[in-house]
Amino acid sequence: MTAPGLPLLHAPNLPLPHAFSTRAGGVSQGPYAGLNLDDRGDDPRPVAENRARLAAALGFGAADFARLSQVHGVQVVHAQAPGVWEGDALVTRTPGVLLAIGTADCYPLLLADVEAGVVGAAHAGWKGTVGRIGQRTVEQMVNLGARPERIRAAVGPGICGERYEVGGEVAAQFRAARLGDFVLDVGGRIHLDLAGANRALLEEAGVGDVWVSGRCSTEADFYSYRRDNGQTGRMWAVIGLPVHAGEQA
Repeated sequence: MTAPGLPLLHAPNLPLPHAFSTRAGGVSQGPYAGLNLDDRGDDPRPVAENRARLAAALGFGAADFARLSQVHGVQVVHAQAPGVWEGDALVTRTPGVLLAIGTADCYPLLLADVEAGVVGAAHAGWKGTVGRIGQRTVEQMVNLGARPERIRAAVGPGICGERYEVGGEVAAQFRAARLGDFVLDVGGRIHLDLAGANRALLEEAGVGDVWVSGRCSTEADFYSYRRDNGQTGRMWAVIGLPVHAGEQA
């Protein structure tokens, strides 16, 4: 159920209402032009309209979002109602709550155990990846009744390995976290494959069905912090349990 003029990306393995937004279909202007969902630099009025459009596209209301002040950490919040918390991942088993993760190069992870009625969403930059934020989200979903082998996960658009150059200290932390396979040599420079690392970590946590979008946030369809030198909007990755079974996207 996608609103006209609002192109959204959907993972084929997630049968619940969810989406990875692009920058198309919104009303923000200037460097935030499009469907910017972050109001820290943009005019809050178009951002509110953009959020309402995204919620409506999935059969939710603008007041249904549960979201985060993200801090590049590993805190997982159990959201039993809409609101705003500090952390980098959310889980819920409450219908009518739409979990939201904001990104502009970091990777969004969406997770669902349909049988248990438990969903999760996580923000995985390099720090969250090293801290195994995806696995921590799985653990908290299990605490709510999910089972890892039933969880389906999707890794949305983020900065691809070919574009994500890092310094030696970051690479050393990846290797120390047993993620050295995802440290790349690209033309003699150090890069990271965050998509691959998060997929591997989810599989290590027992998730057997992991979809990866393969899209890079530096493409024109998305907001990118690196490409735009820090002045840019944010996409949201969202997932929620419908209040009624017939309201699935």
